[in-house]
This record gives sequence, C-alpha cells and structure tokens, in this order.
Amino acid sequence: MNIRTFLGGVAIAAIALPGLAQAETFSLWVRSDGSEFMPKLVDAFNAKGEDKAELQIVPVNELVQKYAIAAAGGSEPDALSLDLIYTPSFAQAGQLKDMTEFAKSLPYYDHLSKAHLTVGTYDGKIYGMPFSADASVLVWNKNLFEEAGLDPDKAPTNWAEVREDAEAVSALGDETYGFYFSGNCGGCNIFTFMPLVWASGGVLFEDEGAKATVTTPQMKDAIEFYRGMVEDGLVPAGSQTDSGSNFFAAFAGGNIGLTPSGSFAIGALNNQYPDLEYGVTYLPGKDGDWSSFAGGDNIVVSAKTEDEKMPAIQAFIEFAYSPEGQKILAQNGSLPVRDDVAEQALEGLDARYMIAAEAMAKGKTPYSPVFNDLINSLNGPWITMLNRAFFADSEDEVDDAMAEAQDEMQSIIDSSR
Repeated sequence: MNIRTFLGGVAIAAIALPGLAQAETFSLWVRSDGSEFMPKLVDAFNAKGEDKAELQIVPVNELVQKYAIAAAGGSEPDALSLDLIYTPSFAQAGQLKDMTEFAKSLPYYDHLSKAHLTVGTYDGKIYGMPFSADASVLVWNKNLFEEAGLDPDKAPTNWAEVREDAEAVSALGDETYGFYFSGNCGGCNIFTFMPLVWASGGVLFEDEGAKATVTTPQMKDAIEFYRGMVEDGLVPAGSQTDSGSNFFAAFAGGNIGLTPSGSFAIGALNNQYPDLEYGVTYLPGKDGDWSSFAGGDNIVVSAKTEDEKMPAIQAFIEFAYSPEGQKILAQNGSLPVRDDVAEQALEGLDARYMIAAEAMAKGKTPYSPVFNDLINSLNGPWITMLNRAFFADSEDEVDDAMAEAQDEMQSIIDSSR
C-alpha cells in the first residue's frame, strides 16, 4: 500500500503533500560487462515501488570516456556503475558525490567489500560503494591432469607445484601446453599476475598511489617464474602477442593445463563448454598463501545529481545489498559484495563460486588516480615492462625493463599530482 493508492489513484500524483516523499526517477549507466545482471536487478527494483531507475548500457571500452565527456558537458547520469579502479580518478576531478554518511549508516557496512571501499575512498571520503565483483582465480583442466598422471582433484598451492603440473601436462605433446597467460595485456596481468606478487608479500603502489614499487624482489621472482615457463616451452608462442583476445578462449580450447582467469569463467565454461572438466583454486604465492585481484564495479553518484534524487538512488543501492539483490547479482554473473550474505546468495549455484567468493574477500585492488595511464594503456609502463621481461633472453634484460618501468611510473604519478 502507498499513499497514491490510498488517496485514489494516479490523479494524486500531481499534488505535493507536505511531509510525503515523492517518487523519483533517476538515470543509471552500466558498462556492457554488467549487461546480464544489471537489467534484472533494475527490473526487480522498479517492480517493488514508486522509484524508478532508467538504465543505459554503455560499451565497456567507451564508458569511461563517455562519462568524462558527459560530466564535463553537464549531461552525466545521476548514478553510474563504474569500474572500481577509476573511482579515485573521477573523485579527484570533483565529479562524484560524497557518500560517506550514507555508506557508514548501513548496519552491514563492515561486511561490504573492503577492496571496493578502499579504492572508493579519496581524501578520507567515500565516493564509490561496492556494487559488482569479480575475483581472479587459477583454473586447471582436470581431463589433461588425469591424462598426465596427475591427481585431477588436487590443486597446486605454490609456484613449484604449478610448474610441476605444467611440465607434466606439456609432456603430453600434440600442441598441449601446461600454462597460458595473455602476455601483451595490461589489464589481464594486473588482474591475474599481480596477485602472485601480493601473495608473496609484494606491492605495486604505496602511499595511496603516490609511490610506485616496481623493483621489488617479489616482482622479480614472479616475473622469473613466468619467464622460466616461457623459456622451457610450457607456454604457447602465441602468448607473447595476445592482447587479451585469448584470455578466456585459450583455456576453453581444451589444450591448456592451467591458466589464471576470473570468476566469470565459471559460468562461461559451464554454459559454453559443458564437457570440459575443470577445477578452480586460489592464485598462490611463491611459497604458499594466496591472493586475488578484487575487480568489478563501484556504484557512484554524479556530483551534480539533484538532492531530491538521492533517496531513490540510496534505496536502489540498499536493494542491491539486500539478500534478494545479492542473489540476483550472483545468479547473473557477479560475486556478492556483502560477505555476511555471500553463502546465502550463492546457495544452489556451482560450488566453485564459493572459492571465487573467498578469493574476493581476500582480494586487493591497486589504488591510483592515474591507473589508466600506468596499467591499462596499451603502451603504458606496466605492460611494456611485463611483455619485455616475460619473454626476455636474459636476467639483465628483466632488470632493465623493471628499472625503466619504475622510473616511468613514478614520473607519470609525480606529473599528475
């Protein structure tokens, strides 16, 4: 029951009654990566009450630029599901609304994804709140493990075990390889390679992105781990030029033993390759432990959004955080971002999602207002270093690549401050 129904239908809609909140419609953008879960979540929210979200899906490679242009021209959406790594950049530019008070008022605030909130915070204020999530994991082909005489149900727990398993699978021959990674993709490698460094005790940035820490022993060890597998033929040659187009497809083809990937792969493999038997585990450190990249989106509100629309936007966010909302997200490709209802949200789904959810809970997200220039840029210092170092002929070349990346990253950071 609502006040409009009680007073006799739609005719009352034009009457402003003191003390009664009026229904609001707000605009909402999401990148196309969210095209499975966001329409279903919006439909469920819109069906519940008077407030409405008007959804626009934007191609994933266009959203950041489109939003920046719209914000500069005053045509930005009221709210946006934004790749979480860009939150500091837009917050620094003054284009997002401070959501600190609302976020901390939620009774389950402490159960929201810490990685999302960390990268959603700028200058001590929360500008982005967790919305959707994707974790990085290690997947292995159980069929190939069995053929190679390995235990198909035993996941590797450190780099030595990954290497041993990759060697056994590669020994099968016939264009079968033990390991695969997209060697020329910056985004792929921050998502799946950097967790190896984190799990071994290393970092990439310090002081809220003010300091680059590329030339660490942990980074060097991780690079040499990959380079050693390349050098010994455990990785197909196509890896060197793969800019991400084969990130998922290489493993799905059935001739790769192990590959780092994302939780999205679980649904994709189940739906598209039902005959492929595979396992999911954590991305391990050199001597054990494990880590993950905490990916996905933060929900942000444009700085110029009218205050009258805030209750409706907040109601939508709270619906997304409800057990029902988290279930809708989980059923349609996103991991839960609220850990106290994660098990409930994932109930009835593939049990391998729980591995990904646990990885997500321990995940990290690099913090930098210039993340795109440092990491995602096609010719940026991150991927330039990795591609050169992974396929280097000598250790000296690795050291040179790391030193140059350190200098260039720090220069980009310093010039942006």
